[in-house]
Amino acid sequence: MTSDVRARTDPSIETARSVVESGLESGALVTIFGECTVEYDGRAASTLGPGDRHVMCKPDGTVLVHTDEGHQPVNWQPPGCTREVTVDGGLVVESHRDNPDEQLVVEFEAVEHVAAFDVTDPEELSLSGTEEDLRQRILDDPSLIESGFIPLATERQTSAGAVDVYGEDDDGRAVVLELKRRRVGPDAVGQLARYVEALQRDLHAETGVRGVLVAPSVTDRARSLLAERGLEFVALEP
Repeated sequence: MTSDVRARTDPSIETARSVVESGLESGALVTIFGECTVEYDGRAASTLGPGDRHVMCKPDGTVLVHTDEGHQPVNWQPPGCTREVTVDGGLVVESHRDNPDEQLVVEFEAVEHVAAFDVTDPEELSLSGTEEDLRQRILDDPSLIESGFIPLATERQTSAGAVDVYGEDDDGRAVVLELKRRRVGPDAVGQLARYVEALQRDLHAETGVRGVLVAPSVTDRARSLLAERGLEFVALEP
């Protein structure tokens, strides 16, 4: 990925306007940091007084206003909005949405930094190490659980919810697998126990139902609870 950047530190208001305007016109990713006020009018109305904030204008029309706390923006406008930048004493960035009728106005008294990035990002997010990856590993090689294990169903419904993997061991006993992608604690043990008890009732199994927690690791407390409840643990990474 390549990116051309136009950036200014402590620019004049007019210089900042030029960078933002040219960036919006060219479909760049534009960021502005400085002291500003924020006004929103639409389905509700809100006002943010003067404060240092970071504003991001994305090529798809999205506008995000961030403070120094948290990961969620304090104000935002979704993709498809139209933006314009003007100078009215300070730098004014407006975002308009037609349906529903909304307007977000950010007015910078001072701009500390402004930048426009010509970005290209054709890639889509690829997730790995999920519970689905863990399930597929087991389905591809059931011996990862134990020799003779046979998976019979995934997401098998019980009165306590859906079981991740349901199968039988080498002796024909029902086996419930509860899969977790990260280190787990007592809550996961309780969840597994509820599935085992529900299947025990549903199947009227005379030989009992085995419950196996599958995760990279468990806490000491979880390991103790597994032993107390007659449940098992298999260490396995997604």
